[in-house]
Amino acid sequence: MELPKVADFYLFKVSPLWRHFKQERFSFWMICCYLFFEFVRPQAIFPVIDFLPWAQIFIILSFCGLLIDRSIKWTSSSANAWIILFLITIIISIFTAYYPDVSKKYFMDFFGWFLIYFLIIHIVNTPERFYIFLLIFLFTAAKIAVGTAKAWVGRGFAFTTWGLMGPRGYFQNSGELAILMLMLFPLAYLLYATSKGRAGVWERRVLLLFWICPILTILGASSRGAQIALTLQLAMLFRKSMFKLKPLLGISILCLGLFFLLPEEQKQRFSSVGEDRTSRQRLLYWEHGWDMMKENPVFGVGYFNFIPYYQNYFPEDMLYEHAELPHNIFIQVGTDTGFVGLFFFCMIIVYCLKRSYRISRNSDLDPLWRATAAGLGYGVFGFLIAGQFVTVTYYPFLWIHLAFIVSLDAVIRSHPTTLQLGHIKKNET
Repeated sequence: MELPKVADFYLFKVSPLWRHFKQERFSFWMICCYLFFEFVRPQAIFPVIDFLPWAQIFIILSFCGLLIDRSIKWTSSSANAWIILFLITIIISIFTAYYPDVSKKYFMDFFGWFLIYFLIIHIVNTPERFYIFLLIFLFTAAKIAVGTAKAWVGRGFAFTTWGLMGPRGYFQNSGELAILMLMLFPLAYLLYATSKGRAGVWERRVLLLFWICPILTILGASSRGAQIALTLQLAMLFRKSMFKLKPLLGISILCLGLFFLLPEEQKQRFSSVGEDRTSRQRLLYWEHGWDMMKENPVFGVGYFNFIPYYQNYFPEDMLYEHAELPHNIFIQVGTDTGFVGLFFFCMIIVYCLKRSYRISRNSDLDPLWRATAAGLGYGVFGFLIAGQFVTVTYYPFLWIHLAFIVSLDAVIRSHPTTLQLGHIKKNET
C-alpha cells in the first residue's frame, strides 16, 4: 500500500500522518523524539523517567540512524558555511580567551546546536518529514503556551515579579519562555490565516488557540523586551492593512485589548525604563561590552568570558553582587568572539530573514508552505528584537529555526513540483 503523501496530511489528518510516520526511518523517529523531549520535557512532568539524559541520547541515536539511512544526502546551503565559520571562531576564541578554563566549560552550549542543526537539515529531507517535524514543534510549543496562558488567566491576569514559568530547562525562565512564544505566535497565526478556508472546524479552533495563547503568555511573562518584540511583530504582520478601514479597526481593537490586559505594574515598569536598577545595570553591561569589543576586536575577550572579565575590570559598575551575561545577543557574541564571530553570526540571521522572505514570496508554492516560511522568518525577527534585552544566543531559538528554514529550502529545491499550488490542489480533489 502506498504511503500517504504530504498533501494527505493537511491540516492535522491524524490517520495519514501516523501511517506515514510509523513507516519512516529510524533516524527520523529519533530526531522527532529529540524535539519532543527538548520542548515538552516529559521527564520533568513524570520524575519516574528522569533517570537518563534523554535529549542527548536521542541526538546520539539520530546520528547513528543518519549513518545507515540511505535516503540522506548532503544538504547544501550557504548557512552551512556561516555556522561552520562561527564554530571555528568560537574554538579559536577559547584558546585566545583571558580565562580559557571558563570557555572550555561552555563549549557544548554551542557545539550541541551545531550538531543538532546538521542532523535536522539532513534527516528532515522530504516534504512529509518536514511537515511532521513542523507539527511536532508547533504542538509541543503550543502545549507550553496553553499551560502558561491558563496559569496567567487563572490568577486573574495579575502581575508577579517572576512572570510565568515554563517547563524545567531552556524555557523555565520567564524571559526565555516569552521568546519561545515569539517564535510560535507568527507561525501559528499565519497558518491559521492561510488555512482557515480549507481547514476543518476543530483544526481552525486549534490554530486559533495556538496563536492567542502565546500572546497571553507574553503579556503575563513580565518581559519588557518580549512585549516590545511582540508589538513590532504585530506591526510587521499587519503593515499592509494599516490604511484599510476594516483591518485597521480590527487591529485597533486587538491593540486596545492587549493594552488593557497588561497589568498596571507592568505598565509602570515601562515608564521606569532607563531609571530602575535593572535597566541601569544593563546599560552598563552594554557600554563596557562595547569597550571590550573595541579593545579585543578580532576574537573578543573569550567565549563566555564576559562575566569574569567584567567582574575583574569593572567592579565599580556592578550594581548587584555578581555580574551577569550582557543581556544582548550582539554584545554577547561580540565579546565572546570579537567582530569576526559577530560578522558570521549576523550573516546567519540575515540568511534566515532573506531566505524565509524569498520562499514566502514564491507564488508557485502552495500558500500553506509560503505561510510556514513567513512564520519562521517572523519568529527569527521576534528573537532578534527580544535578544537586544536578554542573553539567549546559545538557546534553541535561532538554531532550531535556522535548521527549519534550511530544511524547508532544501525540500523545495529537491521536490520542485510536490509543493506547488497546482499539484496540491490536484491531490486534494
